[in-house]
Amino acid sequence: MKIKCVITDDEPLARKGLREYIEKVDILELAGECKNAIELNNLLQTTKVDLLFLDIEMPYLSGLDFLANMENPPLTVITSAYEKYALKSYEFHVSDYLLKPISFARFMKAINNIQVTMEKAGKEIDSRSYVFVRSNKQLKKIIFEQILFIESMENYVIINTPSSKDIVSIPLKQFGVILPQSSFMQVHRSYIVNINKIDAVTGNQLKIGDKILPIGRSQREDVMRILGSYIISPKKE
Repeated sequence: MKIKCVITDDEPLARKGLREYIEKVDILELAGECKNAIELNNLLQTTKVDLLFLDIEMPYLSGLDFLANMENPPLTVITSAYEKYALKSYEFHVSDYLLKPISFARFMKAINNIQVTMEKAGKEIDSRSYVFVRSNKQLKKIIFEQILFIESMENYVIINTPSSKDIVSIPLKQFGVILPQSSFMQVHRSYIVNINKIDAVTGNQLKIGDKILPIGRSQREDVMRILGSYIISPKKE
């Protein structure tokens, strides 16, 4: 399991230090660096991220203001030179609070705790086979293995199965968290698909039944990496 992370800090030396720490840890993958929360917000529009390393005192928008204005942010580790924000930060359910200068030992403690949390959450999700959603003024049972794909429609999703289309008031990112990660993947900012239902892949598109779905530029590498484990190639003599 790779944890995709982003560093956001207005201090070049702070970014450099975290970058070097991340490069030493096999389970971490650096998906980007940002100088402020505005750059981070733009990056998150196109890149799926598991973990943020987020400074607080930055120009334009503080790290805490960013969290206050973001719905369902990724797991977040605050990296700050100031202890005074620690209590306030936990109101936003941050995973850890690292005081600068950050030692590698303290950094690893945070990462180990996050890894355990993610593994527990993954096991709990993968053990479920269905979920109930509010659709058409009723609670409807949705069986995961019957889902073909989920389509985003602003703050709603359309859950597509062979026999129904259910519109649910929940953002795509939030719904994606409850799906079994072993069977579902996001292939575009507007689509999550059931891997087991993919019939074909051509260029930057995939086919599920009679539906053609786009593969996003930023998701293509992940899509091909995941599908690669299912591809049979002839052995070279």
